[in-house]
Amino acid sequence: MKENNLSSKKLERYAAVNNVCLMILSAAALTAFLVYTRVVLMPFVIAYFIYMLLNTAAAYMKEKWRVPTYLGLLGTVLLFVCFSVLSIFFVSASIESFIQGADAYASTLNDTIDWCIATAQKMGIVLNSEILMNYFNNMQVFQMIKTMGGNIVSIFTNATLVCLFVIFIFMSSSSADEKTNLASNIEKQISYYLVIKIFVSLLTALGTWITLTLVGSELALMLAFITFALNFIPNIGPFVSTILPTPVLFLQYGLDWHLISALILLTTIHFVIGNILETKWLGKGMDLNPVIVIACLIFWALVWGIMGALLAVPLTSIAKIILERYEPTRPLANILAGRIY
Repeated sequence: MKENNLSSKKLERYAAVNNVCLMILSAAALTAFLVYTRVVLMPFVIAYFIYMLLNTAAAYMKEKWRVPTYLGLLGTVLLFVCFSVLSIFFVSASIESFIQGADAYASTLNDTIDWCIATAQKMGIVLNSEILMNYFNNMQVFQMIKTMGGNIVSIFTNATLVCLFVIFIFMSSSSADEKTNLASNIEKQISYYLVIKIFVSLLTALGTWITLTLVGSELALMLAFITFALNFIPNIGPFVSTILPTPVLFLQYGLDWHLISALILLTTIHFVIGNILETKWLGKGMDLNPVIVIACLIFWALVWGIMGALLAVPLTSIAKIILERYEPTRPLANILAGRIY
């Protein structure tokens, strides 16, 4: 009997080790799969999220205003296409306007450098003006802005594949009664998160556009659009979008009240909308631990780049919902939620 008990304990111990090893190998294989299939899989995931949003909007209009489902879907699709086209147009126009004023901005930059050198000399600090001028002239700020705008436009030019996936998903989607509890739970939770996040991001982008327009920024529309996108990245995105207008305003006006007032107003907007309104509307959000969210943000950014960072929270939430469904993987779901026993 003692030998049987010892052998059973050894088997249980080895089984636990085997499970951990299998999970590690599965995670490595899944990561490799995500990396090598990103060209096709990433547009499919984006298309599925768009499908959930359009389906939720159509269902809401059908329940609230008795709009037929196909008319609700058609309206939401047209609204999405119009928003994309207008975004491309306004972003391109703002970039072109900013580049046309390159000479004036270069003069402002030179005046600011001269002021910094004079101020440093009064404090007893000697700076080499030639080295500083060469450094700033080689920064290629305008080339960076062109590249940034090109990356934004490229996101929309690759939308054809996403649209095709959306059509195929709608054609193959089942009715609400035929969906499993797992699929319904995922769609309900992710759709609610995306709707609130899009609304909050639009509010933040609108506040950013109004603020930058009041201070006379050349790239107000482009920076507002980038703010809308970055707001989907938790913690890091709002911080980056707050300081992003700083170099643009610096090139336009130098170190004056335009830059300082814009930073104060943008910080207030992000704090009120992100920490008060979004927290109130989302509640506990996706039931994810903040530290885990940052870790998953880094992981998805390494796997799928900037789009992975934008989709990190809903993707991690889907993984948590699936892991909660099965007993062997439930401890991993508890770790994602911060419930470590």
